[in-house]
Amino acid sequence: MSPQQNPTPETTDTEPRPGRLTAAAALTALEGAALVVGGVYLLVMGLTGHPDDRGQAVTGGVTLIVLALLPLLAARGLLLRRSWSRGPAIITQIMALPVAYNLLRADSIAIPGGIALAVVAVATLVLILNPETTRALGITGPGGLRE
Repeated sequence: MSPQQNPTPETTDTEPRPGRLTAAAALTALEGAALVVGGVYLLVMGLTGHPDDRGQAVTGGVTLIVLALLPLLAARGLLLRRSWSRGPAIITQIMALPVAYNLLRADSIAIPGGIALAVVAVATLVLILNPETTRALGITGPGGLRE
């Protein structure tokens, strides 16, 4: 039997992907894309601009790009209905909430960014923790019971 004939339990579901799961994946991917954009911006400005500390700007840019891997991989996993992807997606949202809080405390143009990030993080958490999404990912409760 070839690997294609023996699908994993996560891919045997023939039901259509719930809209909540698709929306959670899209929002998680959006966060990852925003991290990539921010990282590339810092990296380019660090290399071509006149930052106070070139090394710090480059390191910050590379760090943001690497951090973007978590939500981007989680979003892909959510779209493919991989149960493992829920954990990284939740971690991404939990990490986003303190960032949003700090942006909201700023007395600058960062406030709208903080509002947007908080809304996206909370909405994504609600979508990921929804029972319909949990069932679609094949996640079971204690004792192997379906949630």
